[in-house]
Amino acid sequence: MKLNALYLSAVLFALTKWAAAAPVVDPVDWVNPLMGTASKPELSNGNTYPTIALPWGMNFWTPQTGKMGNGWTYTYDADKIRGFKQTHQPSPWMNDYGQFAIMPVVGQAGGKPKFTQDDRASWFSHKAEVAKPYYYSVYLADADVTAEIAPTERAAQFRFTFPRTDEAYVVVDAYDKGSYIKVIPAERKIVGYSTRHARGPLPKNFKNYFVIHFDKPFASTRLWNGDQLAGDVLELAADHAGALVGFKTAKGEKVGMKVASSFISEEQAELNLNRELANDSFDTTAQKGRNIWNKTLGRISVEGGSEEQTRTFYSSLYRTLFFPNKLYEIDADNQIVHWSPYNGQVLPGHMFAGTGFWDTFRALYPFLNLMYPSINREMQAGLANDFKEGGWLPEWSSPGYANVMIGNNSASVVAEAYIKGLRGYDIETLWQALKHGADNEGPMSAVGRAGVGYYNDLGYVPYDVKINENAARTLEYAYDDFAIYQLGKALGKPRSEIAIYGQRALNYKNLFDPETGLMRGKNRDGSFQSPFNPFKWGDAFTEGNSWHYTWSVFQDVNGLIELMGGREKFVARLDEVFTLPPVYDESYYKAVIHEIREMQIANMGQYAHGNQPIQHMIYLYGYAGAPWKTQYWVRETMNRMYKPTPDGYCGDEDNGQTSAWYVFSALGFYPVTPAVPQYVIGAPLFKKATLTLENGKTIVINAPANSDSSRYVRALKVDGKATSKNWLGHADLVRGATLDFDMGQRPETRRAVAPADAPYSLSTDPQYP
Repeated sequence: MKLNALYLSAVLFALTKWAAAAPVVDPVDWVNPLMGTASKPELSNGNTYPTIALPWGMNFWTPQTGKMGNGWTYTYDADKIRGFKQTHQPSPWMNDYGQFAIMPVVGQAGGKPKFTQDDRASWFSHKAEVAKPYYYSVYLADADVTAEIAPTERAAQFRFTFPRTDEAYVVVDAYDKGSYIKVIPAERKIVGYSTRHARGPLPKNFKNYFVIHFDKPFASTRLWNGDQLAGDVLELAADHAGALVGFKTAKGEKVGMKVASSFISEEQAELNLNRELANDSFDTTAQKGRNIWNKTLGRISVEGGSEEQTRTFYSSLYRTLFFPNKLYEIDADNQIVHWSPYNGQVLPGHMFAGTGFWDTFRALYPFLNLMYPSINREMQAGLANDFKEGGWLPEWSSPGYANVMIGNNSASVVAEAYIKGLRGYDIETLWQALKHGADNEGPMSAVGRAGVGYYNDLGYVPYDVKINENAARTLEYAYDDFAIYQLGKALGKPRSEIAIYGQRALNYKNLFDPETGLMRGKNRDGSFQSPFNPFKWGDAFTEGNSWHYTWSVFQDVNGLIELMGGREKFVARLDEVFTLPPVYDESYYKAVIHEIREMQIANMGQYAHGNQPIQHMIYLYGYAGAPWKTQYWVRETMNRMYKPTPDGYCGDEDNGQTSAWYVFSALGFYPVTPAVPQYVIGAPLFKKATLTLENGKTIVINAPANSDSSRYVRALKVDGKATSKNWLGHADLVRGATLDFDMGQRPETRRAVAPADAPYSLSTDPQYP
């Protein structure tokens, strides 16, 4: 027996080595859903969780290591799993809504079945965990159970492999804050709902209804409330309701479950289950999910990078394909309908939730417009419904209005989509929504424009009128005004209607301080705030300091160059961001927030890539005739700040934004000004990339001499013609294009350096004002 065991071990070892060495063919196999999960409130390496779902699906699933209500639902260094949670959480800071959990257990604790989150928790190891976008498996050591999940958009299949026992159970936890559960033994079925949500306000009828079908009869059933078992009942409405169903199992016996949910009704949840799972086996659901992921990820093919670079690329691409996620469902008449988080009604049409435009207007939405425009077309239709049902566009939706962050960046998201060619939705309603949001204060500071009266009268939001983060608001409002102006021109709106937005697009100039050469808060009387510390986080700025926000002039970089004294001084100022020490003043927050710490430890000076305001700054060198510095720092940032590992990000991943930066940068260009149909050229990471667009055209990016040392662009040909421009046109790309990059080891200081080669700036637009 020993010899046989040794022989078997040797064979298995050889097979394992062969499998490890086998080339990865399918793009989904490059993805690591655990990238970014080694995070905590004090320090984010992504603040992600393993998202087991389909692209933009209504429901996600994840193993839950944190306790109920903890936004850090899964952390890589945790030892125990407490359940498998249906989640809609966009960020740990936003937390979750409509969640419930499922957990297999074996045996009893203290003479009663295990059902509380601590009693049911099981030790686990990453060595016995498999995480794929379409499939998750883990061994729960305390129960001797292997749990598996395969998702669809609104449903999922579970499969639990139990040991031999008379005490096998599945716990269903509908969570606290008001929940309901009912067991129907004759149908091997559980139904219920959860009302828990972290952000509000939401209509009082908010519920996430769920239905669960088992493939094995129940040997026992119990309901519970909090930490107490209920009496002999099959139905319970309580603060914290749950169910416990028991089975007798043989060794290795598999118990299957089909689960679906709905924000509309229990009947709609049943319809979602039947439509999306039908008679499919667990393996069929997993295979269908795999096929969908391969098709979606496979729209971009990269070649000639290292294994680490390829894994990082596809893991980042995976993260761009979740938020905002679908809130709509398909009714019995095959019509698209949604429960409205604004008025609680069930209404026709699209609806999405779970994103903050302050983060995602920068690169995530531009990426969707280039590679997945059809889903953004649905999102734009959903935004029109947001406005019609709630009266405002949501700057942060989770699932309705959330009072966090600043700006009026829905203007960029709406304007860019139309400017880049999306059609087939109610753009006139969205035009009215943008004007309404720009001209009015909302019901909360994160909707509409806080301080709009001051901004419109003075040209800035003053520092001394008790409106927080006023300089950041001013800079973002000015760009948002530019986006509205651009959309108005594209729609053919009369000059009398749009001129004011074009004028306000230059309001950034009101905060430029010639003495320091930086943006600075300004008082109502026109004097600059004093004392002024450019390293002070918060206060006049949002999650950053003046060194981060000074560059937030997306619409008129040339104008900022002129304010700083010309191109050479502008480039020197950009250089300072990297050469300054990572000092900071945290006094506004009265603590070192995680974004500060992430900048401090990155060893890139004042460059805080882990947060969004500065992420475009590297590309500004190209506006001032020094594109080789963009090329250097883009590669440095990709190399230093991203890895396909649990600590693989350098801050909050934030709903696809930080990932979209990587994906764009690896392809060799970036949308500095989303409301302008241009991309600023950087330098590609791979020797070849092929982008298959929805219209059937392809963009082929060739850089055969690319290497770790050859990061500089010596020449560029577009469709065989040399170009000195430092930008690419969106229209040129979507018609199909071949980009040939000649890469070298030393900077090419003569290419793309003339003012005429620079990307768009408002102050050099011959059609402005």
